[in-house]
Amino acid sequence: MRIMSHTSESTAMGDETRSSGQHIRARFRSSSQKGSALIEFAFVLPVLLLLVTGIASFSIFLSNYMELTDAVSTGARVLAINRGQTTDPCALTVTTVDNATPYMNHSSMVFSFSLNGTTYSKTSSCTSGAANLVQGGAATVTVTYPCSIAAYGHVYDPASSCTMTAQTTEIIQ
Repeated sequence: MRIMSHTSESTAMGDETRSSGQHIRARFRSSSQKGSALIEFAFVLPVLLLLVTGIASFSIFLSNYMELTDAVSTGARVLAINRGQTTDPCALTVTTVDNATPYMNHSSMVFSFSLNGTTYSKTSSCTSGAANLVQGGAATVTVTYPCSIAAYGHVYDPASSCTMTAQTTEIIQ
């Protein structure tokens, strides 16, 4: 019973019973643990930054894709409801899509239209397309937009072309 009380008394006293050598060794032990945590953080930080940058790049890509899809849907709706009110329905649709995508490069967008089975592109004249806008017919708007996968100024996989495509078909009103 005496041994138990002696042990509890020495642990209760804690640092007061340590020698100066024990104090120094305890201090070195805690500082080396702090240094090892710093080294571990230095190894993990580049991987963590690469992961966060990848998430941010994918978020930008997804935001652009959603913006493009919504803009093409809006453009197709405008095309479908303006039958008889415009002489160049393709130009009206291009303007609508451009206005709905303020943060995208409009010169990089490639448009194609199918009005009641007749195909038009942005570069061709679409003034004859007004005659193809027949009520109950289909109007399809397709827009392609280039994208790139880049992080830290390096474009990954430049050989494969990353292209976003959005297509919407509406019934002409």
